[in-house]
Amino acid sequence: MSRTLTLRSLDIPSIHKFGIGFDNMMTELMRITEQQQTNYPPYNVVKVSEDEFVIQVAVAGFTEGEVTIQVTRNILSISGEKPPVELPVEYLYKGISDRSFKKEFTLAEHVEVQGAKVENGILSIGLKQIVPESYAPKSIDIKFSK
Repeated sequence: MSRTLTLRSLDIPSIHKFGIGFDNMMTELMRITEQQQTNYPPYNVVKVSEDEFVIQVAVAGFTEGEVTIQVTRNILSISGEKPPVELPVEYLYKGISDRSFKKEFTLAEHVEVQGAKVENGILSIGLKQIVPESYAPKSIDIKFSK
């Protein structure tokens, strides 16, 4: 007879009783779960090679100066601010969203932003994982005595 265990709730504050020094991990977990509530704007994460990636974000309708990118520690933040429309427009149907947004991505250790460009309404942010020499695998010479 097999039993299935179902997790009905996750009590994050009670986890602090069992682990010390995991405050950052819990804060990061809460930040990620809060952000996942919205899927606007749509985005892709593309693996170009073993150590190169591109984040593509749909920013159609945003002009130069309305989209900003910041990296703070290991958090990549992309935000779009639409200024208020001065002339009221009467839409018969409005299917293109023009609201402001903020999207955050957690970057792994040693991932650096290489650059960003907008082409055909898609913001592409190039990322590269650069592993320092001190973290690279080393071969150790073995000396045999006779």
